[in-house]
Amino acid sequence: MYQICVSGAARGESVEEGKLLAQKLGAAIAVAGHSLLTGATIGLPNYAAIGYKKAGGKMSVGISPAASKVEHVIKYRLPTEDYDTILYTGLHYVGRDALLITSSDAVVSIGGRLGTLHEFTIAMESETPIGFLQGAGGISEEIQTLMSLASPIKKKSEVFFHESAEALIEELTHYLDTEYSKYLDIY
Repeated sequence: MYQICVSGAARGESVEEGKLLAQKLGAAIAVAGHSLLTGATIGLPNYAAIGYKKAGGKMSVGISPAASKVEHVIKYRLPTEDYDTILYTGLHYVGRDALLITSSDAVVSIGGRLGTLHEFTIAMESETPIGFLQGAGGISEEIQTLMSLASPIKKKSEVFFHESAEALIEELTHYLDTEYSKYLDIY
């Protein structure tokens, strides 16, 4: 029903810590009937795509920083297997992140490093609801502290925190259903 983006670490400690959580997250998105969007990258977003496909997800979309499939695979060394389609943007990582987040109805972050923080700030600025699946370490565990240090921040979008993938997707879905209640026939 909705386009849910999974954001998270491509490399680093939180990938190992969050691998199973990311697969559960992908599965929860599939079971809820949503489409999956990721940055078509390795690590936690790719584990979410694997979990999504294993759970019978209908549409997984990767938004690539590369301009072509060849550049995606050879230059960026990124995966293609677990996506129904990949949009090759040629926007590099910064532009890809903006397109990815603003194309999503909601974002779920897990683990993460600088790129995940970048995607969080885009979500806040674009008023895109964002949830954090806790338990993988990384920047996702520090967001509440960063938000308090940045205060007063205008709360432009809703921010959710859960240790359960299913509960997080359920809460985001409920939020979106309420937010778009007049338009559910479009979704």
